[in-house]
Amino acid sequence: MNNESLIILSFLIIYGGTVLFYRLFGKAGLLAFSVLATILANIEVLILVDAFGVEMTLGNVLFASTFLITDVLSENHGRKYANKAVIVSTACSIIFILISQSWLLYTPGANDWASGAFRTIFSSTPRIVCASLSVYLISQLTDVWLYHKWWDLCKKWFGDSRKGLWIRNNGSTLVSQLLNTVLYTIFAFYGTYPVETLISICVSSYLIYVCTSILDTPVVYLCRHIYEKHNKTIE
Repeated sequence: MNNESLIILSFLIIYGGTVLFYRLFGKAGLLAFSVLATILANIEVLILVDAFGVEMTLGNVLFASTFLITDVLSENHGRKYANKAVIVSTACSIIFILISQSWLLYTPGANDWASGAFRTIFSSTPRIVCASLSVYLISQLTDVWLYHKWWDLCKKWFGDSRKGLWIRNNGSTLVSQLLNTVLYTIFAFYGTYPVETLISICVSSYLIYVCTSILDTPVVYLCRHIYEKHNKTIE
């Protein structure tokens, strides 16, 4: 299976998993998935692949799903809970980096075979995660803030709080993801890759975010439908 097919498959699994977690566990499920996606994306982003004619890091789809989650939470459960998901995911990422760094302090046993690979991966993780933590906080809180600003405008334009979901979804996500892409690429990879590679990563990452933002709009509508249909159990 080629890289393009794998990325498309990962998109279906991750976004499908987001909807499934929401249906089964309500807003707590989205909170859990946000934590999972944030931590895994910080590891997956270390991998560079060629796909769709450009060089890109993995982790983009996982990061994109966190914007989907905050939009669903904003739409169905309010700004306060959406911000809570951002804070909890950040706190869990801090715990992860502390634990992962503690692994590197141990002296490997004579029959150990995994510590070398762990050191290669997680010795790079602190900078990645620290960059992710700061950029994640900035971009996600911006996303939640913009979502509700767009919501106020939609109410004014349409006279109905339910209308204009696609506007507030894409209007908030595309701006906050552009901010996320530029800041994260600079903070996480500057000095590690050549400038040409950084530009390629930035452009390719944002193009993926544009695609996922457009594609996640039906998912937001679906999650709102799930909430309205099962609002007695989805909390």
